[in-house]
Amino acid sequence: MTAPEQTSAHGFSALGLDPRIADALATLGYEEPTPVQRAAIPPLLEGRDVLAQAATGTGKTAAFALPLLSRLTPNAAPRERTAALILVPTRELAMQVAEAVHRYGKPLGVQALPVYGGASMDNQIRALKRGVDVVIATPGRALDHIRRGTLQLASVRTVVLDEADEMLDMGFAEDLEAILEATPKSRQTALFSATLPARIQSIARRQLRDPITVTIDREIVPDGTAARVRQVAYMVPRAHKMAALARVLDLEHPTSAIVFCRTRTEVDELSETLAARGMRADALHGGLSQDQRDRVMQKFRARKSDLLIATDVAARGLDVKHVSHVVNFDVPADAEAYVHRIGRTGRAGREGVAITLAEPREHRLLRNIERMTSQRIEIATVPTVADLKSRRLELARASLREAIIEGGLDHFRGICESLADEFDVMDIAAAAIKLLEQRETPDEPDIPSVNPKGERSSRDDRPARTERPRRESGAGAREGSREGSREGAGERSGPPKARKARETQAWAVAKLWVGAGRKMKMRPGDLVGAIANEVGIDAGVIGAIEIGDGYSTVEVPEEIAEDIITALRSTTIKGRRVLVRRDRSK
Repeated sequence: MTAPEQTSAHGFSALGLDPRIADALATLGYEEPTPVQRAAIPPLLEGRDVLAQAATGTGKTAAFALPLLSRLTPNAAPRERTAALILVPTRELAMQVAEAVHRYGKPLGVQALPVYGGASMDNQIRALKRGVDVVIATPGRALDHIRRGTLQLASVRTVVLDEADEMLDMGFAEDLEAILEATPKSRQTALFSATLPARIQSIARRQLRDPITVTIDREIVPDGTAARVRQVAYMVPRAHKMAALARVLDLEHPTSAIVFCRTRTEVDELSETLAARGMRADALHGGLSQDQRDRVMQKFRARKSDLLIATDVAARGLDVKHVSHVVNFDVPADAEAYVHRIGRTGRAGREGVAITLAEPREHRLLRNIERMTSQRIEIATVPTVADLKSRRLELARASLREAIIEGGLDHFRGICESLADEFDVMDIAAAAIKLLEQRETPDEPDIPSVNPKGERSSRDDRPARTERPRRESGAGAREGSREGSREGAGERSGPPKARKARETQAWAVAKLWVGAGRKMKMRPGDLVGAIANEVGIDAGVIGAIEIGDGYSTVEVPEEIAEDIITALRSTTIKGRRVLVRRDRSK
């Protein structure tokens, strides 16, 4: 029996999908549903609400898109046409989901439209007026269109919240509530999230009706092909992290790797440094135009670049199966972020490597991640110059062996024969390898080693610049910045413990003035979401927020303050362009 016949009889068709969609899946090479698809598709086809916990790589996009498409009635009148709304945290994920919906729904003539900030509002309005079946949107831009009256939700039958935990982390909780209130009460709702913290469960209780709960802990693959990810952390002082990363990449020699950074400034610096060393590295962050992001991802998927240097927000939702290595340039502040990152390698039975560069004081964070994930992280020291030379000689040996097997050496034999009259053939070969090794090995100083307990071997080794801010305790710091300043003017955001922790950090802070306050119904979450999404930074680095009547102030890392100002000036907050500058008050 052929694969498509098997699929038709036992695969996706057995779940009750529209036969045209099942045939399209067979054409696309889909054979058997993943566990989350088997669990979620039948109840969604029945019209039930679903609450699903599933990580990236488990096939969750198809799990909600396929039943959604099977229940659509395309080609309705434009004003009544939008039948489904999918909400996602980032523009990248909006484009990815829209592409998947288009592929799956092509036999039905389904029209899908991604709607996100940073793209032309006029083009989106024209497309919405023409009529689309499925809208895939980021919360902020969706709310803009709802308030303008350009996104009509009266005919929406299905709403999907994808990566719900990430949307809450980015400060979109109230936006989500407002959007859901604008949809019919009779709608079907599906909520997909990598984790199910109390905030997600609270939304589920209010917005979902008697939901079917689906839990998929991790990607399940056949016996003998389980995902294998080697996890290792290199202890290195911050002043030497860039050099250490380059050396580790030289030693590991990844075929394809994603390097995660906290800020777009760090992404740019790192990509330039690695490119200068001859590596094919590209940057991906919120400061790039959509065309630039598309080109970067096309190169990476086509394996025309080896390294993707990205922020968490910019890389959210990316699904590239050939990634051999994932690198954390900094230790993630919580175990969930760590697991989400390293889940991008070791897919479908391939071997993967997860590398973390940890400062001495971050040793405790590694141990916390180990306890929460029940997985061991090997602690290693940065490779020495001698290690690197040894590795390069191994690669040279392998390259020479391949060249000998490949043949085509006649052109070079004359040189060897002329030298063989004077020198031993072994000496000639050794000299050639020596020249090759010297050409490819730059002079590098050794990087100070750090013992496994996280103490430097030399007291004279100090970071060259001020420490970057870091998230204090994940949810605590985020919730503080979003939920504060709601009761009265000038009230500092964050609970006392989180606020005290931020105030004692040894990193430079810039206070920004934003020309929108309570009169525009500005909330701390609006600022957090705008900064995190547009600039592509971790929401945890955003400090205290104050909301006044006609303005707001927000504390951000000094080193990326200008990036944030530029990004906020070029986008809308609460549907309007607002003035953003450094705060001038004493």
